[in-house]
Amino acid sequence: MRVIGIAGWSGAGKTTLLVKLIPALIARGLSVSTLKHAHHAFDVDRPGKDSYEHRQAGAREVLIASRKRWALMHELHEEKEPTLGELLHHLSPVDLVLIEGFKHDKHLKIEVHRAENGKEFLFPHDENIRAVACDVVLPAGAPPRLDLNDVSAIADAVFSNAESVELTLQRLRG
Repeated sequence: MRVIGIAGWSGAGKTTLLVKLIPALIARGLSVSTLKHAHHAFDVDRPGKDSYEHRQAGAREVLIASRKRWALMHELHEEKEPTLGELLHHLSPVDLVLIEGFKHDKHLKIEVHRAENGKEFLFPHDENIRAVACDVVLPAGAPPRLDLNDVSAIADAVFSNAESVELTLQRLRG
């Protein structure tokens, strides 16, 4: 299993890119999973649904399953937020894991940057950024630039820069 992050400020277009990138990688014969960070409380079910009511009643974990999918929800109940390394251990083996967010963690990343977002680049402060997918010219000394609209080139960069989950876990601990 290989791992790489897609990182950038909110509004940079990470999710928009991933929605295009995932099918492009699958078309190359890869199995792909994603791991996304959320900065707020979120629900994957709704009030009134049985699984929601189970969680609200205090269940630590709720596993819901059907013939089409299953999902496991784990309530932290005042525990600390799990680390990226801990979360990677929960994923089933695939060829490639794409991590959205976790921009301050030490895994290898492709930065997503849009000029209209008005935010600074991450790469000057993060040695783990291997390329920048953007809509601007990069300054001298920057990582390689990828055209934000060239999904094929970004897919090439993602796959060539991804590293094994074992090396990623070592990097995260280091």
